This record gives sequence, structure tokens and C-alpha cells, in this order.
Amino acid sequence: DTLGAGSVTVQGPRSVGSWVHTVGDSREGWVDSLRLLIRAVVLGGDVPRFDYSAVRPRGEPIRGFGGVSQGPEILEALHADVAEALAPLHGRAMSVTGIVDVMNLIGKCVVAGNVRRTAEIAFGDPDSEEYLSLKDFSARPERAGHAWLSNNSVFARVGMDYGPACERVRLNGEPGFAWLDNMRAYGRMGDPPDHADERAAGGNPCLEQTLESHEMCCLVETLPHRHGGDAAEFSRTLESALLYAKTVTLGAAQWGPTNAVMLRNRRIGTSMTGLAQFVAARGVEELRAWCDGGYRALRAADARESERLGVAPSIKVSCVKPSGTVSLLAGSTPGLHFPESRFYVRRVRLAVDSDLLPPLRAAGLPVEPAETDPEGTVVVEFPVDAGEGVRTLGEVSMWEQLGLAAFMQRHWADNQVSCTVTFDPEREGPQLPHALDVYQYQLKGVSFLPRLEHGAFAQMPYEAISEGDYRARAAALRPVDFDRADLPAPGGGVVEVPDKYCSTCSLDGV
Repeated sequence: DTLGAGSVTVQGPRSVGSWVHTVGDSREGWVDSLRLLIRAVVLGGDVPRFDYSAVRPRGEPIRGFGGVSQGPEILEALHADVAEALAPLHGRAMSVTGIVDVMNLIGKCVVAGNVRRTAEIAFGDPDSEEYLSLKDFSARPERAGHAWLSNNSVFARVGMDYGPACERVRLNGEPGFAWLDNMRAYGRMGDPPDHADERAAGGNPCLEQTLESHEMCCLVETLPHRHGGDAAEFSRTLESALLYAKTVTLGAAQWGPTNAVMLRNRRIGTSMTGLAQFVAARGVEELRAWCDGGYRALRAADARESERLGVAPSIKVSCVKPSGTVSLLAGSTPGLHFPESRFYVRRVRLAVDSDLLPPLRAAGLPVEPAETDPEGTVVVEFPVDAGEGVRTLGEVSMWEQLGLAAFMQRHWADNQVSCTVTFDPEREGPQLPHALDVYQYQLKGVSFLPRLEHGAFAQMPYEAISEGDYRARAAALRPVDFDRADLPAPGGGVVEVPDKYCSTCSLDGV
């Protein structure tokens, strides 16, 4: 969050390069180096000259966490970028922009290697003009290269004036809205308030799980439409899903504050996906019955397993994830969202030197440089046919999408429903404040995305195409032969890199 704005004066460094710090070749080593830099700049200390010689060169494999090293250059760039972002604040109070910029620059460093992905959410004051303008790049175009890394949301207050924030939403879909008081007071919004989550401080980046400070999420996903109308079978699936997630909560975290809150809350987010397909096949009333019955099954299973394991019952047990890869692999629509179109392009980002690129190019899939990182990242386009029978976003109003989110928040999710509502900026944009006035009593969080002819930004993950375009793209494809990928043999030239808190090991023959 941005609550720290104004709480400390950025002193500026006392000196730069007066001593040498060798960066360790591990995640912890990178974190330590950034901590040294930020503390020196903010508290008026001595910024070291960083020695990157111990960091392995680009292209060397990483055994401990997978992938290959991207070299020290991206860390060197992060150090320079953070110093530059904080430079205008020397002698001044830390600002909202400074906080979010540092967070976004860290995220940019994480994704620059194309081995990791990152998800970030920033929370701000709906009355802060500075916060609401963070993605207005007309005034600060230099921020466009990193400010896209976070979902920016406001801590909305029931009864507030939604107009100023909604004017920004009409342009690019941000900010999102999170009702922290609702998160703290309610489980399912259809149940009486229990105030079980009074220490909640926000949520995860897609806002499907309420979280306290230092808390991590624990999510598991189910596909009700795959159960052929057998509600009893689905309840058994939910019980298995809860047992799996509950088992995950038995593992201790390594950071004291995180360990304490995780062991106390045992929070779980059991999600449903493919809901648009379920409603198309079985209707909303049957979905209500499955949600209410399934939630009772979850709570009974949690009580039973908690007693058996000798641990506290989970503070909350259900949510609706936005979903993504899991749904795509299962041929499901994601979460409660409707498909962009029956025919659409799904875009995936890869490193320019990824071993997967040669077979994908050979299969005829379009590959182009990423707008945000043309030198290090490419975007691959996959044509998709969602199939017949499921309504698409063009057939579903903003109000119906909000209604389905509120329905799931009432009958299923005691954490939250992650929902991005697509809207027509001309026809439905003026209705946004009125819609939030209505649904502020029924939701814990929501975000919006304007439906624009060319998308809200370049190379969006999903983009509608015509049937003719789809068939032309599909006709140009050949089978993907991943045997063409030059993947390293197990153990061949791979360097073991144990993390400080997660030792790696080699098991011969496994």
C-alpha cells in the first residue's frame, strides 16, 4: 500500500562508491543489494559500488529455481533505475509515486529475465490525485516503461463519490476498487457479518483472497462444469481440494511474521472456474445450489480435517480466482469471466533466446517483439476457438457481469471474487459510478477494462478476431514439434544453486 507516503524524508546518499559490496549469486544476494541501496538513499547512508562479478553470466542454467541466468545486467539496471526514481525526492517526503515506482521497478527486474513472472497490486487513497494519475503517462511518459507492472486499486469507502476515480477507469480501466471494510466484516456477503478478518490489510494481486500484512495466499481450483451435473461428486472433489490446500498450510514459512499469521489463519481459497460454461449448460439456479451446498461441504470438511490434524480451522475457505493457464489447459473459460469472443488470439511472452521459440516459429505461429521490452522479450500469438454455446463478452452487459460477481460473493466466496468487468466506454462508461453505488454493498473488490477497438493497451493477452482471421491463422499452422527445442539434458552442465531457506538436492535416477 501507499500509506507510507509522507512518513519519512528521503535524505539522499551521504556518499556513492566509497565502499564495495559484492552481490551474492542468489535471490537473497540480489535482495540484500537492493536493501543496501534503498536504505542508504532514504536514510542518508553510503551507497556502495556494487561488484557483480559473482553473479553468473547470461545463459547459464539455474538448477535451484529453474530456467537460465539472465546475467547481472538486469540487476545493475534495477539499481540505477531505483536510484534515479528516488533522486527527485532527495530532501523531500517519500511520495506515493516513489513508493509505487520502486515496487514496479522491482517487478520489471523480475520479468526482465523471462524466466519468472510477477504480479503486483498497489492500494491507494481514492482522494489522492497523485495516486489516481499514476498511469496518466501524458505528464510522465518516462514512467510508461515500468508503471504497467501493477494493478492499481483504491481502498474504496461505502458511500464515497466514485465519479473522479471512474473518469480514470473510462480511459484505461484503473483504478480497481477494494472495499476493505467489507473484507474485514464479512465472509460470504449473503451471511451475517462475523468480523472474523478484522486484521485484514488488503489482498493478493488479483484480489481473490483477503490477506493480513505478511500473509501469503493458498489457492486451489475446481471445475464444476466437468462433473456432468453430479453435485454429490462435486462435493467430494471440493473435500479433496480442501484437504490438499489444508495440507499446504501445515508447512511453516521461514519469515517469522509470515509464519505467525499463516499458522493462525490457515487461510484457503478453494476456487471454481468455467462458470460461464456451467451457467450455459445448467443455469444460474443450479449454480446457486452447487455453491451453497459446496460451501457447506467445504466448512464441514475443514472442521473435520482441522480436528484430525490438530490445527485451527481456516479463517476462510473459498474464493473465485481469475484463473488462466489452469483453465486454458482444461479447456475452460477462466473463473467467472466470459470469453472475449468465440474466436480470439491468446498472447504469450517468452525470452528472445527461449528454447521454445524455434519449434513455435517452425509451426507457423506469429512471433513479434514485445512493446514493453523489444530487445529481450517476444510475444507469440495463438489462435483460439472457444466453441459454440457459451456467450461472449459482446453479448453480456457490464451490469450482468457485476451481477454474477455479486452472486458468487453472496453464495460461494468468503474470501473474494476476482472479477474484471469489461464495459463499453461510451455507452456504459457514464454508468460506472451508479453501478458502484449499487454493488458497493455486495462486493469486496472489482476491476474494470474498457472494451476498445484495439484494446486498452498494445499486445493484450486476449484479443478478439474474426472467424475468417481465425481460420486463416489456423490453416497456416503445422504441428508443434518440441523435439526441436534444444533443452538441456538433466544435470548436463546445470549448476546447483541452493537458496538460503530452500536447499536443493540431486537424486540420481529420479
